[in-house]
Amino acid sequence: MTHFKETFLYNDFDLVWKNLFDQKSSYLPVITNKMNYPVDIYTTDNGIQFEIAAVGKEKSDIEILTEGETLRIKYDKGTEEKRDFIHKGIAKRAFDFAWKISKELDLSKAEASMDKGLLSISIPYAKDRAPKQIVIK
Repeated sequence: MTHFKETFLYNDFDLVWKNLFDQKSSYLPVITNKMNYPVDIYTTDNGIQFEIAAVGKEKSDIEILTEGETLRIKYDKGTEEKRDFIHKGIAKRAFDFAWKISKELDLSKAEASMDKGLLSISIPYAKDRAPKQIVIK
């Protein structure tokens, strides 16, 4: 099967990033804002993969929501015990991410797993958007 990237010639970031300020714009090819939290986003043969550092967090503490074409991942750290730190190197901060997902992907079939402090979310390509061969009758 031909991969979407080869068929439609899109930039990898076209699947995730959209210029929200210009409703008529196409998907942006460049990320303009630097994220302050360790997140990896990459394409696979089956779709797109998100990996988010979640060290020290429980699965039940993280909320993953899909709203229309938006993927939202939230963690609220709550209140932390007051301590007198000699050194504080572990960032235990809350996060609330939201990405607008292209219709090339099927957000309703997204799956999440967590292993060794790494939250992984995979979103497959939409089957009805897959390239098809049309037979001439």
